[in-house]
Amino acid sequence: MSELSTFKSAYMEIVSFLRSALDLFEMDAIAEFVRILLDAHSKGNKVLVVGVGRSGLVAKAFAMRLVHLGFRAYVLGETITPSVQRGDVVIAVSGSGTTTVTVTAADAAKKVGATVVAITSYKDSPLAKIADLVVFVPGRTKTARIDDYFARQILGIHEPLAPLGTLFEITTMVFFDSIVAELMRRLGKSEEDLKKVHANIEVFS
Repeated sequence: MSELSTFKSAYMEIVSFLRSALDLFEMDAIAEFVRILLDAHSKGNKVLVVGVGRSGLVAKAFAMRLVHLGFRAYVLGETITPSVQRGDVVIAVSGSGTTTVTVTAADAAKKVGATVVAITSYKDSPLAKIADLVVFVPGRTKTARIDDYFARQILGIHEPLAPLGTLFEITTMVFFDSIVAELMRRLGKSEEDLKKVHANIEVFS
């Protein structure tokens, strides 16, 4: 084994998975997701994201881009986040669809009349059952079990070098960035427009 051979193999495996994941996306669900976001933008409704751990970091990155696009976007759980109201959109990110905090937040949002969008790898999960729209994002999650092995092989999902939820999180990040590109086109926004809204005060420690 050459030096950094594991790094190179893992890198190529992740890139290969990202390419194959495109064929597993359900385009009708993605089109509906874009429609929901554009509707919220046109009506001035809030878009709030929620997720835990690395999924939460990916969700926050998406919220930041939405702000750059002119959305009223927030992260649930932050101290300055306003209340969720009827007509708002809540985007809940959980690979397994079982993360307690995320499921609880989605359930609470649904009860006040918000539209809940689940971003998950499991369409029959508790989160998916709450959601108004489920966007399936393929990827190994940290709760993937050995008894999923044969089903995963049939789907072409095999990722022994990617730890825990890595493939779900990376695929979700690319998915969200691709959604941003679509929204930019639909809203007639350029990179220069986004730069005008980007933070212009950096804090260094």
